[in-house]
Amino acid sequence: MTPSMAWIALVAAAGLDVVWALTMKRADGFRHLGWTLASLAALAGLVLLLGRSLRVLPVGTAYAVWTGLGAAGTVLLGAALFGETLTLARLAWIALIVLGVIGLRFQEV
Repeated sequence: MTPSMAWIALVAAAGLDVVWALTMKRADGFRHLGWTLASLAALAGLVLLLGRSLRVLPVGTAYAVWTGLGAAGTVLLGAALFGETLTLARLAWIALIVLGVIGLRFQEV
């Protein structure tokens, strides 16, 4: 796997992390079978993609990018889909997370 493909896999894993968190919310403590199965599928996919990216990328960088993008995406979609509070301060902190991810992308392999 090339470094570029590893980064694509890592960003896709972060996207599935967002899907996993949102489907967990919809599963409502595993009370809804369809959402529970979707959650487990997203979890399996994100672990697979994260594992593939780790063949090339340093684990510290990959973990920081995966959790950072996953957290940022979940906050934004949580606000859009569930009406969760999104203040200017929260947006500023999310922007810092994204800037950190961009910095790591150009610092590493």
